[in-house]
Amino acid sequence: MRESVLEARGVVKEFGGLRAVAGVDLTLRRGELRCLIGPNGAGKSTLFKLLAGVLRPTAGTIRFKGLDLSRLEPHEVARAGIGIKFQVPRVYDRLSVAENLWLAANFRHGRAAAGAAVERALAQVGFGERREATVAHLSHGDRQWVEIGMVLAAEP
Repeated sequence: MRESVLEARGVVKEFGGLRAVAGVDLTLRRGELRCLIGPNGAGKSTLFKLLAGVLRPTAGTIRFKGLDLSRLEPHEVARAGIGIKFQVPRVYDRLSVAENLWLAANFRHGRAAAGAAVERALAQVGFGERREATVAHLSHGDRQWVEIGMVLAAEP
């Protein structure tokens, strides 16, 4: 059996009196893909924000490669190797595609390794020839791909 990479145990998130996530247990093993489906308001986005460290759980633990993420700051979770792609793109409009990816890669790898990570991510999302395009001039769908490229450039 493959090793567990991400584990959530008894994860709860409450906002005031509203319980958005109620006791989630999840194990994700290396190489495994999972799909989370449910109606609007079911807590899917909240769970992903918990897993990525954007939100902290009210109760329970989240471990990534054995490291307890439950009380870490979002930037610490990102440095540990967890990336998240938001529904609405969070990109820098005035920068080029490559510059957006470089910011993400530099944060995770530092200057020396950022360039190579950007090249790999550009190839993965198919933006090699449009690397210098200003993000503000891209379609909404392409902006989504730029943000996916940013996550990939950080090599989570």
